[in-house]
Amino acid sequence: MTVATAYFHQGSDIALLKGEYTDVFSLLGMHSSNDGKGLIVRCFIPGALSVDVISLKDGRKVASLEQLDDQGLFAGKMGRRVKPFAYQLRVQFPLCEQLINDPYQFDSVLNPQDVYLFGEGSQLQAYRFQGANWREHHGVKGVHFCVWAPNAKKVSLIGDFNAWDQKRHILRFHPASGLWDIFIVEVEAEQHYKFAITDEYGHVVVKSDPYAVSMQPSPHNASKIPSPALYQWQDEQWLNDRSQRHSHNQPMSIYEVHLASWRRTGDEGQDYTDYSQLINELVPYVKEMGFTHLQLMPISEFPFDGSWGYQPVGLYAPTYRFGEANGLKAFIDACHQQDIAVLLDWVPAHFPRDPHGLVRFDGSCLYEHQDPRKGEHPDWDTLIYNYGRAEVRSFLYSNAHYWLDEFHFDGLRLDAVSSMLYLDYSRNADQWIPNEFGGRENLQAIQFLQELNARMYQCFPGINMIAEESTAWPGVTQATDQNGLGFGFKWNMGWMNDTLRYISCDPLYRRYHHGELTFSLVYAFTEQFILSLSHDEVVHGKGSLLHKIPGDDWQKFATLRAYYGFMWSHPGKKLLFMGNEFAQRNEWNHNQSLDWHLLDYAPHQGMQDWVRDLNQLYQQTPALYECDHQSDGFAWFDCNNADNNILVYCRYAKDKQQHAIIVVNMSPQVHHGFRIGLPGSGQYTEALNSDHRYYGGSHVINEGPFETQTTQWQGMDNSIVITVPPLGCTIFVPEAPETAE
Repeated sequence: MTVATAYFHQGSDIALLKGEYTDVFSLLGMHSSNDGKGLIVRCFIPGALSVDVISLKDGRKVASLEQLDDQGLFAGKMGRRVKPFAYQLRVQFPLCEQLINDPYQFDSVLNPQDVYLFGEGSQLQAYRFQGANWREHHGVKGVHFCVWAPNAKKVSLIGDFNAWDQKRHILRFHPASGLWDIFIVEVEAEQHYKFAITDEYGHVVVKSDPYAVSMQPSPHNASKIPSPALYQWQDEQWLNDRSQRHSHNQPMSIYEVHLASWRRTGDEGQDYTDYSQLINELVPYVKEMGFTHLQLMPISEFPFDGSWGYQPVGLYAPTYRFGEANGLKAFIDACHQQDIAVLLDWVPAHFPRDPHGLVRFDGSCLYEHQDPRKGEHPDWDTLIYNYGRAEVRSFLYSNAHYWLDEFHFDGLRLDAVSSMLYLDYSRNADQWIPNEFGGRENLQAIQFLQELNARMYQCFPGINMIAEESTAWPGVTQATDQNGLGFGFKWNMGWMNDTLRYISCDPLYRRYHHGELTFSLVYAFTEQFILSLSHDEVVHGKGSLLHKIPGDDWQKFATLRAYYGFMWSHPGKKLLFMGNEFAQRNEWNHNQSLDWHLLDYAPHQGMQDWVRDLNQLYQQTPALYECDHQSDGFAWFDCNNADNNILVYCRYAKDKQQHAIIVVNMSPQVHHGFRIGLPGSGQYTEALNSDHRYYGGSHVINEGPFETQTTQWQGMDNSIVITVPPLGCTIFVPEAPETAE
């Protein structure tokens, strides 16, 4: 009998040295001896000269292990001991000595209930036991690593702590759940790691951790062990207030930001602005401009800058570009201190093919569909999550929960929802598979969205779940118990397309497109809408908003101010992409800062002032937000004046005595002696006028107050006569209304 066979089952030592032995927890660590008369400790530590077993209880040496070969295989009997005990390995290397807590002595820390919920597809906190999590186990502190790879033959943890050796830390397999795990003490925060996964055919793929909360930049893309330091939040009052808030009857003016290009720093202006700088610069700016919400374009780790974050690989890892996770938490905390809600752009519709990511994660189509007719997006060359797989749903539910819980985001905006809802989205007839009823609806995605929204609203009262949905899918914002998708809001893509097409026309021809301004009111109350002028409208050759408008500079700026006035007074919440608030001239470039120098010029400064004042009036005027989603909160006074490109309408608060009358003129013609109807009597004042010289206009204004006349007009018993500014928007409010219809 050889020395090895005294300690190992036949051939198991050879398989272990070759990296072919998968059930290593049954072999390495402390076990009963082959004859059942004592304990054996086996370990595999390449490069070790000697190994002693040290009792963790009293620090005494229990045994010296025999070196069985020169590759680092050691084993030895524990004298007469028959009961397992906690121990360390004192390892002598050529240049140093180390005390190692043998990872193969620890049982699994997985909680059966957590594992059950994960496999059921209802787990909301899978990130607390998958990925790399600091734990105290059997009295020692270390990191528990866990990954889902049900079809893998073997999974090894490789990293800075084991010289990236695939033989050193082979994980324990749980066949019932498909999870692999290991608990390791000798690791440190910020160390890099990956999983080396052997598929059923023996091929090895090296993957980043799907649940990694920190990642190394491209091209290495390793996961990083997180810091155990906790962030001390200061926003308890904000969260309490948020839980009592009903967003639909509150002002919501959203500033959409791409953090990598809002403002760059450095000598050449190419350095990213970190979270501490964003706290000092972006937060005060959003507050000063009067926006109630800040929406961040995706910040989950992504290798390719040109994807803007919409092709995330590390869905749980805040990107390295702006600092650490605690820096992001401090930034959100600072926003909350200034009464600014923070929304996150979230991408559950697809994921990229980067080889270190989710694609064929364990050698099989684990997160995606096998059939490309269901599993691939032809437009973006990306892969589609398999929403019918329970563990994938748990992965995505948990990710939504992670951002809302760990980072206190105030809501999620879901990208590309339309692509999730339709099996034939952007596909030819032979490129998709009908559902079980022969339809084009993705029933699994629908169920996923319904459950997602219901669960997130239940867990986090007061948040907002927002859909970018570009079709006429019914019930996007309808409650799930009424067969709706359960979103709180939907982007109004129809309003955006129609109105941008309208302002792109020469004023001479706008009379023929008048319906593009008014059509949105046909369906304005069928969903709970957000009017969005997002990043998508100012890229890929579309030009900036300013350059969409014909005419000279004066006409461009005047039209854009009037358009914003129309937007802010139209039913629906508001979203404006960064740079549009000061009329950026060039279309957005993700590789450089916004053109802040434009604010040295009066027209751009005037535009910024106009948006700020619109936000201020918006928040101060309940009529402009309280009944956004109720038809009795809006009334046309004149929607048929196409020849003059004029609209007149009224917005009502819940208390109808609080109202605002808006006049929008999309032609360069001034109209004197223009009569408008009024819902009440008494005095009215012009609250805002986009043609004021302060904003860069021609200063055709209405100095009031105006005393109402009993001349019936536009269906109202009272009216006043005003001057309508050219290419302008003017808003009138009652000073002391006496009656209301």
